[in-house]
Amino acid sequence: MVYTKEVEIGGKLLKIETGKLAKQSNGAVTVQYGDTVVLVTVVAGELREDLDYFPLSVEYREKASAVGKIPGGFFKREGKPSEKEILSARLIDRPIRPLFAENYVNDTQVAAFVYSYDNENDADVLGAIGASAALVISDIPFLEPVGEVRIGRINGEFIVNPTNAQVEVSDVELVVAGTDSSIMMVEGESKEVSEEILLDALRFAHQEIRKLVKAQHELRELCGKPKMTVPEKAKDQNLLNDVKELAQNKFKSVVSSVLAKEERSAKNKELEQEVLTALAEKYPEQEKAIKEILHDMEKELMRNRILEEGLRLDGRKTDQIRPITIELGILPRPHATALFTRGETQSLTTLTLGTKQDEQIIDGLQTEFRKRYILHYNFPPFSVGETGRYGGVGRREVGHGNLAERSLKNILPPEEIFPYMIRLNSDILESNGSSSMATVCAGSLALMEGGVPVKSAIAGIAMGLVKEGDRYAILSDILGNEDHLGDMDFKVAGSENGITGFQMDIKIQGISFEIMEKALTQAKDGRLHILKIMNEAISAPKSSISKFAPILLSTKINTDKIGTLIGPGGKVIQKIQKEFTVEINIEEDGTVSIAGQDHQKAKEAKEYIKLLTSEPEIGKTYTGKVMKITDFGAFVEIIPGTQGLLHISQIDNKRVNKVSDVLKEGETIKVKLLSIEGGKFSLSRKVLLKEKEEVKENPENES
Repeated sequence: MVYTKEVEIGGKLLKIETGKLAKQSNGAVTVQYGDTVVLVTVVAGELREDLDYFPLSVEYREKASAVGKIPGGFFKREGKPSEKEILSARLIDRPIRPLFAENYVNDTQVAAFVYSYDNENDADVLGAIGASAALVISDIPFLEPVGEVRIGRINGEFIVNPTNAQVEVSDVELVVAGTDSSIMMVEGESKEVSEEILLDALRFAHQEIRKLVKAQHELRELCGKPKMTVPEKAKDQNLLNDVKELAQNKFKSVVSSVLAKEERSAKNKELEQEVLTALAEKYPEQEKAIKEILHDMEKELMRNRILEEGLRLDGRKTDQIRPITIELGILPRPHATALFTRGETQSLTTLTLGTKQDEQIIDGLQTEFRKRYILHYNFPPFSVGETGRYGGVGRREVGHGNLAERSLKNILPPEEIFPYMIRLNSDILESNGSSSMATVCAGSLALMEGGVPVKSAIAGIAMGLVKEGDRYAILSDILGNEDHLGDMDFKVAGSENGITGFQMDIKIQGISFEIMEKALTQAKDGRLHILKIMNEAISAPKSSISKFAPILLSTKINTDKIGTLIGPGGKVIQKIQKEFTVEINIEEDGTVSIAGQDHQKAKEAKEYIKLLTSEPEIGKTYTGKVMKITDFGAFVEIIPGTQGLLHISQIDNKRVNKVSDVLKEGETIKVKLLSIEGGKFSLSRKVLLKEKEEVKENPENES
């Protein structure tokens, strides 16, 4: 039987349907909004008691047929997920992950497939709604439904699920997910808006989220399956008491000691091994249980110290920022470098300036477009003192890089002011705390160091939360352990004027707007502190770019001259590129971009193009090349591809008996264009020689 629920969101109907497709899944729904349709399935696999984490995987895949396309490439089928698909999968994963029953550790997979796309309504938020709805009606122990919406703002008015065109002109774009009572996830960018505007956007989003949650509750009442029983973990009280007796006081000492990350890790391992050895005979085959007790003990002691004493693992107060050092230009050949170190987190970010031909072509369900700005983020295993495989980038790297890229995007100059392609590359060399926010800081510094005329400096900070009942503490500039053992990771990036990027994930069943407001206020204080240090290192973009960067020039030609510049079969443009060692790109509106490493040759190429595409003007003087000599005169090329006749009578101001007595083929001479008749050009050298003599005789007439 088919069951359907409809709800109005942003003036359009959103339809959730189940019972028709993928019926062997634990739960499956289609979500339709406009003509965009997503199928989402959820499946529970085997119980994995051997794991100490929840094995949830989320896949989001776009079908080219959704927009009537055939995939490119040799194989003509969809391949590995694109960055857009990876980012969309993360928007589904992050809000649902905290909402599974505590002891549920079955293999669980959520799969979303975009089967129809209308080029207006993005399918990513529909995938999240579908994942929640499929889990809600399934027998999988999912605690409560989640709604997800995209919010835009145009002329001060918030819009729910804006179209792609509306997103382009919005000063805020964020994706918000939440339950009936609170916000679970935030991801987005803005054009330096205030904390108050961001909070208003979240409140506005939550009103729509509650409608989606209500619809899912109603769907569950119609067709929901009974939830599977999750067995509670058996607790061995004797083992718990013995571990506490051996380790609690020692662990308390470790937690309250100010130690570097590696020292703390070594102390923890030493204590763990001591307890395992002491209890090995009494509790054989209980190693995993002992490690879990020690992990929970560290978590409890750390959290209590923060809540009761206001002190953290490294001895800082809750609102303190770790020491920051900045070094610029440390590598000789990249177009700019910035080394940003905050505590034990370090980003080495390089800037590379490229040409139009370096722009990235993005092909997906949306209309193909080009990106002139890219930020890549890399997280090698040595940054956390580990070994590992060096393969393709993981989902985490894609997500962190995207957040940093969006945080810096809106301060970049428009293409007409700075026509370079811009690539930032962040290598994380050390990590203990937010490396994505270190990337934002290092990226901002590298842009200024490289002479990119950005609007302002941007800094980023990661906020944490420890919450027990009504007691809570908000932490500025969190450590890795505070992220792992805490309840929230809230990243905020921005300038002195406002917020440009944000991302929030939580590990509990939501937080209040009061906590969020306080976190934003504390984040602003931290951001301004970091910006002050960054401004001391470099307060404005450098006035020039690196000498190793290509020179990029542009000129505008009449559109009817584009064919002249290209030439038959591209011969003319290829000749110019080879002769002047430049790259030339021509836009439909007649804008010509010229790029080259040799600055002088690039300038010469620009002048050549201007001359080639100009219209001959009567009375104008040209420097031309003698192409052919005849009995009656010489043919002189005044513009590339355009020749005029210099009649024998116009060669000199005295009689010329033979043209070759005065001129040679290949010689460069100055001539004036006297007339244009029937497409033929009449030139004179005599006029210029006469003018020159007159100036000599009457120097006061020289202007």
